Amino acid sequence: MSDWLDRLATLEQLGVAAVLVTVAAVDGSAPREAGAKMVVTAAESSGSIGGGELEFQAIRIARQMLRGQAGPSLRRFPLGPSLGQCCGGHVTLLFEPRRAENFTLALFGAGHVGRALVSILGTLPCRVRWIDPRPDAFPDHVPPNVTVEVSPAPEREVAGLPDGAWLLVMTHNHALDLGIVARALQENRFAYIGLIGSATKRARFEKRFRDLGIAEERIADLVCPIGIKGIEGKQPGEIAIATAADILRRREALLAGLPLEEAEV
Repeated sequence: MSDWLDRLATLEQLGVAAVLVTVAAVDGSAPREAGAKMVVTAAESSGSIGGGELEFQAIRIARQMLRGQAGPSLRRFPLGPSLGQCCGGHVTLLFEPRRAENFTLALFGAGHVGRALVSILGTLPCRVRWIDPRPDAFPDHVPPNVTVEVSPAPEREVAGLPDGAWLLVMTHNHALDLGIVARALQENRFAYIGLIGSATKRARFEKRFRDLGIAEERIADLVCPIGIKGIEGKQPGEIAIATAADILRRREALLAGLPLEEAEV
């Protein structure tokens, strides 16, 4: 598979919008041939359509498109003095916006907080995989974007999650929580791994993770306690609201290419 296809697939799984820029036609001398491609997001670009001012302008135009609702478009660029490139030919670029799709969130646990959280996630642009070993733990009806999965070994379901998925772990059993989180940290391919619990629970789990040989930088990826700061209530609904708000804050930072501390709440 081409690098640009791999990159687009990854961005789709992450729910990150992008613009695919393709050299559609070349007339005369140009730095890249027709078919050369570049993928542009709000935070970065990958691939190349030839470098120089042409590529700079293409990135600028692509990011303008990401901020609006523009559709695909063709633009012709003369590679002369106006772009500071001496090739002398003309290049036609095709800009194809790829809008952010729903991201995948795996929710492990169908207890009181899980139920409260699903009612909120059902209103958000995400695909929820709701996993628990107890078939009678789930309500009779769930939102359309939620898929119920009864699994006798929830930790095994981690392997089937897409790269860039978001994970929330809040099962009825600490040993089960530990197994799920350990597997997720070892795989090192998810956008977020959140574990319900206190700082004391985190400290106990960190010791177990070290005993399992999980690297410190992986352990540092774990978010525990979960939830946005400033909401201290302990009722299921309060925890659910705080958790959903924190996920949205982190996702906004990811989409904007900003450090988490710069994301607006």
